[in-house]
Parts: sequence; structure tokens; C-alpha cells
Amino acid sequence: METLFSHEWFMREALKEAKKAFDIGEVPVGAVVVCENKIIGKGHNLTERLNDVTAHAEMQAITAAANFLGAKYLDECTLYVTLEPCNMCAGAIYWAQMQTLVVGAKDPKRGFSNLNSKVLHPKTTLVTDVLEAEASELLKTFFKKLRA
Repeated sequence: METLFSHEWFMREALKEAKKAFDIGEVPVGAVVVCENKIIGKGHNLTERLNDVTAHAEMQAITAAANFLGAKYLDECTLYVTLEPCNMCAGAIYWAQMQTLVVGAKDPKRGFSNLNSKVLHPKTTLVTDVLEAEASELLKTFFKKLRA
């Protein structure tokens, strides 16, 4: 049984954000920032709606969390994101000094781990494959629908 405030519980919240993106025709990626077991920032992809290549889910959630805390460093926070961040988002995660990054599905084409370098802050803990099947399925469904 899933306990409250587990990685799976918060990843389900990120998946809810990803479904919002899906419903408006955006690539279904969602993110939430958690501090002291409370969601303080949420986001989903808005690149098409805002006509902004930087409007990724992670960027939206990081900005919301920083505004909530009134601080630019999120060194006591965890970011849950349904798809492995790109290099741009990994850079933002680095500069925010995120304590922990929890990833759903890997991104073999554009994910930061393909860079063979240390992109995350040295103090950031990385947790992968949390609800990977659910996150991957949502993406597969979206792109299948897009190509139809």
C-alpha cells in the first residue's frame, strides 16, 4: 500500500499536471516542487500556449516554488517530474540547488543524462523510474494521438 508523502504519491501529483498539459495539446510533462511534505510549486508544459520554448513543466514549478518561498534557492526541496529534464531544465535545477530530483520516465533523446557530464548540483540526489510506466504511457498516448 502506498503511504502518504511517498515518492509515488508526489509523482502522481506530477502526473496530474502532465494530464493538464495533455488535455490542452501540450507534450504531457508535469512537475511539482515539495518542501516539508507540502507542494509549493506546480507546473506543466506550456510551450505551445505561451509560444515560449522555455515554458517547460520544471521551469513553471521552480518559478512557482521560488515565488512561494520568496527565495531563489530550493536546497530543502524535492522536484518531481514525469519526464527526465532536458539540459536547460537541469541547469535551472542546478542553479536552484534542488535537494532531490525524482524522475518518472527517462528521455533517451533529450534528457540531461545523455550529456555524460555532471549537470546537476553536487548536493542534488537523483531518484529515477518512479511510476515510469504511467509516465511513459501518457507520453506514448499523446504522440500516437498527435500522429493520427
